[in-house]
Amino acid sequence: MAEGDNKSANLIAQETAQLEEQLQGWGEVILAGDQVLRWEKPWFPGALMGVTTLLFMLVYYLDPSVLTGLSCTVMIMCLADYLVPTLAPRVFGSNKWTTEQQQRFHEICSNLVKTQRRVLGWWKRLFALKEEKPKMYFMSVISSLVVVAWIGQQVHNLFLTYLIVSFLLLLPGLNQHGIISKYAGMAKREINKLLKQKEKKNE
Repeated sequence: MAEGDNKSANLIAQETAQLEEQLQGWGEVILAGDQVLRWEKPWFPGALMGVTTLLFMLVYYLDPSVLTGLSCTVMIMCLADYLVPTLAPRVFGSNKWTTEQQQRFHEICSNLVKTQRRVLGWWKRLFALKEEKPKMYFMSVISSLVVVAWIGQQVHNLFLTYLIVSFLLLLPGLNQHGIISKYAGMAKREINKLLKQKEKKNE
């Protein structure tokens, strides 16, 4: 068991080092984005939601076709991939890179690697369920897709995308400030109260 843990830790360390090397040109931008996503200043959540809302309103106003939207997205990604590593050191000043910033950059890359491995683990478990319990797999997948299809039919696709993107952008800050754990704990306590009341009634 210990050998397996050590092997896994070594693989994570290797993948983290590779990711750090790949994202080295984006280091300053990633750290700045991390500060915004974790709400290091009180006005960051409002600014984040304001920019997100403005972008989605622009997409709604322009109403581009799928092909146009995809082409523009890929074009912006290509431009960012070319310009950011060149301009970021001039804007942020790479000579000001501190040990604390390097440590935070390492933590971000490590978290990204762990998240990737976690997603792949869920994907593998899903296929393992398909092999071991095909009926349960079939019912779970079909039920989930029916619910998603129903939600998509009830809510406008752009507004639904806006809600999902907004939630994902706010999630790191909500987690950092303990808001999720606070309300999750409140919900858990309420559920426990209801269960205890139900047990008393049954007695």
